[in-house]
Amino acid sequence: MDPLPSSRTVTGHVEVHPKGFGFLVVKPSAGEPGLSAFIPPAELSPFLAEDLVSATARRAEDGRWSAGGLSLVKRSRERVYGEVVLRDARVLLQLDREVGRGEWPLEAPGVELHAGDAVVARVDAGTLRLERRLEPGVDRALERLLVRQGLRRDFPPEAHAELPALLATPHAVGHRRDLRSLPTVTIDAPSTRVIDDALSVLPAGGDGALRVFVSIADAAAFLPEGSALDMEARARATNAYLSDTMLPMLPEALSAEWLSLKPHEERACLTVELRLDPEGHVTSVDVYESLLRSWARLNYTEVAAWLDTGDVSEALAPVREALPWLRAASARLEAARAGRGGLEMTRDEAHFTFDDVTGEVSGIEAVRPTSAHALVERFMVAANEALAGWLVERGVPALFRVQEGPDAQRLADLEAFARQAGFPPALGRAPTPRALAAFERQFTGTPAEPALRAVLRRALGSSRYTVVPGPHFGLAARAYVHFTSPIRRYADLAVHRALKRYLHGQRDWLHEDPEIERLAVHLNTRSRAVQRAEKERQRLLEARVMAAHVGQVFTGRITRVRTSGVLVQLDSPLVEGLLPADALPGGPYTPDERETSLVGATRTFPLGLPLRVRVASTDEGLGRVELALAE
Repeated sequence: MDPLPSSRTVTGHVEVHPKGFGFLVVKPSAGEPGLSAFIPPAELSPFLAEDLVSATARRAEDGRWSAGGLSLVKRSRERVYGEVVLRDARVLLQLDREVGRGEWPLEAPGVELHAGDAVVARVDAGTLRLERRLEPGVDRALERLLVRQGLRRDFPPEAHAELPALLATPHAVGHRRDLRSLPTVTIDAPSTRVIDDALSVLPAGGDGALRVFVSIADAAAFLPEGSALDMEARARATNAYLSDTMLPMLPEALSAEWLSLKPHEERACLTVELRLDPEGHVTSVDVYESLLRSWARLNYTEVAAWLDTGDVSEALAPVREALPWLRAASARLEAARAGRGGLEMTRDEAHFTFDDVTGEVSGIEAVRPTSAHALVERFMVAANEALAGWLVERGVPALFRVQEGPDAQRLADLEAFARQAGFPPALGRAPTPRALAAFERQFTGTPAEPALRAVLRRALGSSRYTVVPGPHFGLAARAYVHFTSPIRRYADLAVHRALKRYLHGQRDWLHEDPEIERLAVHLNTRSRAVQRAEKERQRLLEARVMAAHVGQVFTGRITRVRTSGVLVQLDSPLVEGLLPADALPGGPYTPDERETSLVGATRTFPLGLPLRVRVASTDEGLGRVELALAE
């Protein structure tokens, strides 16, 4: 490393730390390496999180970068949340501390505001203008989160104005293949109102092959591209599931009513028909527009009861003869997938419970996927993969879902964690999906499974949308798309449109269409924002619940190592808390070079280490649970 300080003129995005400082994050480009430069509080004050700025980045002798002389290039944030401060007859807004620093002047002509009022303000050329004041009793933490991540509850008037015409569009037979006589079921949670996928299987013929039908609501037939509703759905990108709140991509009149595959009602669909041989291999794929009528709406619990014990509930009776063929097809898909590797997508999840009277969060419980969840997952993954291959074979440009294999650093973290937990992966230098599947079978069903899955997911990295077809490592798929949830995800709707254009005869497309790639970049960005919101809401509610457990002792495992300490995931409930380095005996502690252990003079805390910890404190505002050793 160059021992002398150096400087660069850079352009990057601002990240804000709640303690009042920030970082300028510059992505690598055109041979220039990326960097993360510290922004001191005084320099940060005029800027907001995600601002694109130019600056001078200087590297000190210890290799650390700092940024100065910041100049705004582009401000992407349109709204901010804050609380009113009154100083010398001036109205100021104390900003959300993860979005900006300090107090900004607030313009609110004709509105009497009081100190402590929670408000949402529009950002207009560096000026904050009052948009709305929150009513008393509103969950401020939730509203702050929605504004921070750019999420909206309400649909604009122009979108609502389009609904009557769409709801009057018939689910006509026309050119569609009529599947109404086919025994068809939907399987979802009892509380689900948005039902966008249905399953059918025809009995095997003399060659033993099964015909599997995965039918998906044809949202593209009712939602004109470029309409106000479509543009709003594109902006939202996906449904947002915030534990106690769901923000839909489409209005409920469409998503939960007109498009939803409700039982005994005709619905326009797109169907992927697969032919499965006795070994579970897909030997042919057919794709077409269809007209469907669901024979029965089933839920996971009753289907799992039938799969596990043979219990046939009243709801299953209308499709009793079809159920064994669903099970047979699912078993074939499972056998074929096991042969090539890949990971199971279903996993234990932490779900919140709520008081029936007050509606307040009351606890956390681990929900384990059932055999019915696994059955549905196999059909959906098979349909998504088959359609991706179908599109690639025909050269149709579409949004593909790709995931590269894990890099060396992430593999090292996984190796360290798993060995400490007693499950040596020994994946080698170039792990394959089959090797990961073999490793997964070591810990499935053990107490360490939730923590191991969390580290394994981080090791694999995130998936992304792109117009360039590529493999999905975690699913061991050569190509993959999201097709089965067009009422919930805009990427699926875009894939439906690409498919329908081909079915209707269009062939004049561009190879790796740049417009589709721009859509992919947008959806990747918005999907990450929704994921951040979902995680932040979960952490906030976890802190709210764990406040009642301060002083109690739990068991858990170290899942991450940071300079500030180690993150410990509790075995039950599935909550992650921070064990601060400065609270550990025998300090000071620093992370090792690869951040796989926190190292002190006499003791080391490595990834995967089981610990007994006590809940020391909680901070609901930061969504933080702080732990202490219980030894």
